[in-house]
Amino acid sequence: MLVIFAVSDSIGETSNQVAVAAASQFKEDIEVRRLPYIKTLEDVEDVMKAIDNCEKAMIISTIITVNVREYLTQKAIEKNIFVINVLGPIINVAATLLNKVPEYNPGAMWSTDEEYFKRIEAMEFAMQYDDSKDYRGLKNSDVILVGLSRTSKTPLCMYLANKGLKAINIPLVPEVGVPEELYKIDKKKIFGLTINPLQLIEIRKRRLDKFHRIPSDIEYAGDARVLEEFDFADKIIRKLGCKTIDVTQRAIEDTALIILEEIGYKKRNS
Repeated sequence: MLVIFAVSDSIGETSNQVAVAAASQFKEDIEVRRLPYIKTLEDVEDVMKAIDNCEKAMIISTIITVNVREYLTQKAIEKNIFVINVLGPIINVAATLLNKVPEYNPGAMWSTDEEYFKRIEAMEFAMQYDDSKDYRGLKNSDVILVGLSRTSKTPLCMYLANKGLKAINIPLVPEVGVPEELYKIDKKKIFGLTINPLQLIEIRKRRLDKFHRIPSDIEYAGDARVLEEFDFADKIIRKLGCKTIDVTQRAIEDTALIILEEIGYKKRNS
């Protein structure tokens, strides 16, 4: 078995992903081991001890600090171990083209990994609280979407999650109502999604055809039912006093851009 050591002076997500991607191209057994926070020469010695127990091993490194990176390379060569530094050549070429000296700051890599995990956390949040599965997420959310069924609430939540925003969606259904907690939330975080009734009816009919729903479900796309829902949604959105966005013929990305601008996403992340 070949063991690929993903070594980093930060959390090691980048080196680990590269190692996993390489391992996926082979049918033979390959194990990937992540070794994060290798920041000193002593840490490098610990890496070498871990490798001593492997029959076949290689190193994929994203270590930024020059002396630690060079020491790792030196020790690997002494033991006839292949070592590939993913960032070194890229940083060197960029430095040459820019005619600048790199900062060699491991913290910069940490911020990259931190953003990655922030997105993952936001995606898990969106899935956990999708379609009112649980209202406890309201107080921890960055964005709250309210709207009728088939107004793109779920895909919007996932798109926003990819930006690191915790988004929750609440479907507006006359028989269910909305949680009282919603009226206590800052209305700047809430967005009411509206749509042309005729387009909504068409979308729902296509959905029924796709999933071969039984005749009793036809009311879901019926004119009377849709108009009843529209009346209910209009009352709720007006009571909330939140911003409304018409998603009729609007791409998910366009709707998301409006939301991002409204909550000051660019300013907050600049």
